Amino acid sequence: MGTIRQVQITFDCAEPERVARFWCEVLGYVVPPAPAGFDTWADFDRSLPAERQGAAFACVDPTGAGPRLFFQRVPEGKVVKNRVHLDVRAGTGLRGAERLAALEAERDRLIALGASHFQTLYADEYNESCIVMQDVEGNEFCLD
Repeated sequence: MGTIRQVQITFDCAEPERVARFWCEVLGYVVPPAPAGFDTWADFDRSLPAERQGAAFACVDPTGAGPRLFFQRVPEGKVVKNRVHLDVRAGTGLRGAERLAALEAERDRLIALGASHFQTLYADEYNESCIVMQDVEGNEFCLD
């Protein structure tokens, strides 16, 4: 078997399109074209049985470099902390006050999109600062 070089990250959620569109804004991702034979995703969605309408949505990196993100509706709500989370690399290469300022600016942009600020972890002798956030359905992610 060859080496796998692509991954898809899947989110369980209540409102797949809402969460997908949030992550499009966070990452600069786009919604892929609708399936062949459909002008829009809404047209495709209406073609599905009622119980499948709104059950899934996806977004992709327009450059093709990042993983596809897939969002699927599940009946249960989020109960505990995520075991896996995304790190949004907003401060790469920056240190100290300059890094924290970049992270805080991104935090403010994402709050305007519906994210929540959970905790700021300030630099210490081992780690640079990072900010723990939650997306529009409470899934944790970090601004790193």
